[in-house]
Amino acid sequence: MSSIKKKFVCQTCGYESIQWLGKCPSCGNWNTFSEEIEKKLKNKSTSTKQSSTNLFRIDEKFEVISSRLKTGISEFDRVLGGGLIRGSVVLIAGDPGIGKSTLVLQAVSNLIEKVIYVTGEESFEQINLRASRLKIKKENLFILPETNLTLILELLDKETPELVVIDSIQTIYHDELDGSPGTIGQIRECTTALMEFAKKRNIPIIIIGHITKDGLIAGPKALEHIVDAVIQFSGEKNYSFRILRAVKNRFGSTNEIGIFEMHEDGLREVENPSQVFLSEREYGASGSVVTSIIEGTRPILVEVQALVTPSGYGMAQRVTTGFDSRRLSILLAVIEKRLSFKLSQLNVFLNIAGGVEIDEPAADLAVCSSIISSIKDIPADSLTCVVGEVGLGGEIRSISHLEKRIQEAQKLGFKKIIVPSQKINLKQDELSIQVVQIKTLKDAIKEILE
Repeated sequence: MSSIKKKFVCQTCGYESIQWLGKCPSCGNWNTFSEEIEKKLKNKSTSTKQSSTNLFRIDEKFEVISSRLKTGISEFDRVLGGGLIRGSVVLIAGDPGIGKSTLVLQAVSNLIEKVIYVTGEESFEQINLRASRLKIKKENLFILPETNLTLILELLDKETPELVVIDSIQTIYHDELDGSPGTIGQIRECTTALMEFAKKRNIPIIIIGHITKDGLIAGPKALEHIVDAVIQFSGEKNYSFRILRAVKNRFGSTNEIGIFEMHEDGLREVENPSQVFLSEREYGASGSVVTSIIEGTRPILVEVQALVTPSGYGMAQRVTTGFDSRRLSILLAVIEKRLSFKLSQLNVFLNIAGGVEIDEPAADLAVCSSIISSIKDIPADSLTCVVGEVGLGGEIRSISHLEKRIQEAQKLGFKKIIVPSQKINLKQDELSIQVVQIKTLKDAIKEILE
């Protein structure tokens, strides 16, 4: 009998089976199983098991937690929680060509000590060309074109850098394992080995990963559970803006985001996103209303655009960009029931300008106002900002971080803001903007359009 054991592994979730299956019983995806040879690592070190026998008090303080490596890019450091923790492993994932390598290369170039950039996808010449385009000339930044993890760890152990970058994990393989690079087994073992090295040598490691066609991180759960932080880099193909968002972070908040803009010479930080998103706004157009959303801890003003037209077909269309279509259906039902508008024969097109996606209910009132503004063909006041959640009874419900939204609208020169009737913890002498509190959707429409 052959001593080689084979197994079938789902390349989406890592579920293992002794036989091939058409549908994965764990994640439900079809045709994701591939054959792998089950082979254990020959020289598996047991030092980590012996070192885990020490006891520590819960109130003990360690310098490693408080000391962070600052990359010099404030948007990047904010998402990380203030910088890179020594000994941590950070996974940065995004669509191909979104700018992951560019972002990481710009970030690590600001560090003073030695940085080793391991590239398995591109040659040294390609990295060198990108560095020239980004105007990066650092004597402490070294490129290692290698895909064999054993050789990589041997060199890292000898060089002892301050930071290591792996670009990308799908190209790295462990020579003690059978299976091609990018399979679940290779990704899991390589990431585990890198995590053990980072903790042992107290060196932070940034791993770059890919996004599958379904929008998930390649090797998702097998990879996300191992690393300390998962940072997702996303953006619309038709826009130059990129959003950096923390999906998981053991050393900081997952509510923060960083906003960048892609230029020929690399990524630039967007320090005032509200001003950028409103820069191309057309004043005096019906169906356009400005609202304030919260991304992490920062308020951002965005423009909500609506276009309502008669339907020439049997069924009216409902098309949204950047807003939940199911939430739009609920708001249209509230408008039809509480304000007596007949919408069954009207097409409704809703767009959040700038490629921003809104997933909080505080934009409900702005969506309703823009739709009614388009129906009546009456433009809303261009210097008025609108925030509030709309309930099924047509009431305007309270929202969080109201003070931050008011201050952001005031900073950008808005004269009036429509808000729910709730307590505002701001002094009157601090406000140069008129704050109008309303209780119902009907009152809000009168204030905005009349």
